[in-house]
Amino acid sequence: MTDQDFILKSYNTNIENGTVKWESPSNIALVKYWGKKAHQIPENPSISFTLSDCKTITEISFAKRDLSTSFSFEVYFEGKKNEAFKPKIQTFFERIETYMPFLRDYHFKIETSNTFPHSSGIASSASGMSAIALCLMSIERSLSEVEVTDKSFNQKASFLARLGSGSACRSIEGELVVWGKNESIPESSDLYGVKFEGDVHSNFNNFQDTILLVDKGEKQVSSTVGHQLMYGHPFAQERFKQAHENLAQLKTILASGNLDEFIKIVESEALTLHAMMMTSMPYFILMKPNTLEIINKIWSYREKTNSKVCFTLDAGANVHVLYPQKEKESVLEFIKNELIRYCQNEHYICDHIGLGANQI
Repeated sequence: MTDQDFILKSYNTNIENGTVKWESPSNIALVKYWGKKAHQIPENPSISFTLSDCKTITEISFAKRDLSTSFSFEVYFEGKKNEAFKPKIQTFFERIETYMPFLRDYHFKIETSNTFPHSSGIASSASGMSAIALCLMSIERSLSEVEVTDKSFNQKASFLARLGSGSACRSIEGELVVWGKNESIPESSDLYGVKFEGDVHSNFNNFQDTILLVDKGEKQVSSTVGHQLMYGHPFAQERFKQAHENLAQLKTILASGNLDEFIKIVESEALTLHAMMMTSMPYFILMKPNTLEIINKIWSYREKTNSKVCFTLDAGANVHVLYPQKEKESVLEFIKNELIRYCQNEHYICDHIGLGANQI
């Protein structure tokens, strides 16, 4: 499949208006992607847990208008008009117009909100851009003159979401999603995320993710800039090779249920992500002292109790604490007693694996 397969060839021009609404979750990568080629193509594959409760809810109303040379839209966040989001939506529309030629035919009112606090330090680009992509796909489905199957709907929604934010392509489905071509997963693609269809042991059923909010402030280096610093990075090619190998290993681990091996891969991936940042030129550090305090506390707790709790990190200071459902009570007690003191305002969010986006 190529990007040409996603171009809408013809559509009904008689539909005057309508409204669609979707909720789409965030996700947390287990094998990280860091570095991308042109057109939001990843340099290496990744796999993520889809979350359940941390999600964006987006409603788009559309109304026919006279043909214009520009896009027409307004954006509301949490009920208030938000001009700050408009440049990103403008760029997104410019990237996807080839595939959705009806965009200039309508005025769009985009109303969006998050189930998690906007200042919580959780990246909302994955849930936010995937929710918009899904709404636009529902509009396309209503305009399309040919049947749109659920499979093709999800593929194109993921394809479009990727053009808004790379990780957003992993938020369409659940519980595990792979993005980026990898030999061990034949159906994988650089163009969109695919639901992981391999065997998954019951040890991973309803896996828990408690997000410790170490720093709610804006990162001093954006992910976009961080990805660009992988160009010419002295360790980039070895890192891309490592990600391929780790994904292949993780496929086997997910089937076997070996939590010790799962921990090794997931924590190594998190630390490698930040190692690439620290060895970029210019170099930068997104972890905070309290990030390291939490990591050391987790390691100490695991050694003392033989718990299967582990951590992962996004491109920031916050810590995702991952653990099996059967340990929920004991790990939450550990978090409350020993870890929340390292969180900003003792703020943390409890979530778990989810099944993907839903139309409302």
